[in-house]
Amino acid sequence: MSSPAEFYNSLPPITKAYGTACLLVTVAVQIGLLHPGLIAYLSIFDFQVWRLITNFFFLGKFSINFGIRLLMIARYGVQLENGPFQRRTADFLWMILFGALSLLVISAIPYFWSPFLGVSLVFMLLYVWSREFPNANINLYGLVTLKAFYLPWAMLCLDVIFGSPIVPDFLGIIAGHLYYFLTVLHPLAGGKSMLKTPALIHKLVARWRIGAPTINAPQADRSTGAAFRGRSYRVGG
Repeated sequence: MSSPAEFYNSLPPITKAYGTACLLVTVAVQIGLLHPGLIAYLSIFDFQVWRLITNFFFLGKFSINFGIRLLMIARYGVQLENGPFQRRTADFLWMILFGALSLLVISAIPYFWSPFLGVSLVFMLLYVWSREFPNANINLYGLVTLKAFYLPWAMLCLDVIFGSPIVPDFLGIIAGHLYYFLTVLHPLAGGKSMLKTPALIHKLVARWRIGAPTINAPQADRSTGAAFRGRSYRVGG
């Protein structure tokens, strides 16, 4: 059984960096070292540009929900980065950046505005994972077993039952579906790939030697229906 340090060191680079940033920022806010108002997202047109980034690192005050969101990063982010995005670090980073940009644009709509979009970004990871591993069996809190395809919606329903805000979850689903449609569903339907990773991202990842060298991405599995179409990766390696 690996130690916590060994587990942390084994995490893929992007997931490790994002999860660590979320933990450190949330702890800093919780113990009073950082005021949440200094990192909150105000407007896409606000001149305090750091807020466009820092708001994604706060997952709420210490609670069961905070722990769940952190575990979602550690599980679903890791499985994505080690599965469909293995040796595609630049593509995984671009997915995160595209999701963040999409959430900032969507939250410009008054009804969807939120000062912190970290939960939405985590939920986007969950949604993309559920599309990449649609047939994985998930035991939800020991109560019911369901296909991974339905997990984001089940988590959304649980938030409704427990009285948690559902807008952050819904925003994550929108951003995740937008990404998956542009990169997987639309090309599978015969369309052109509309969301290629910019060359700048590839160059930055290569220059900073983040992750393993890039290889060609595996082809998507066309043997299943469109609703349950993923890339046929095993959960857990």
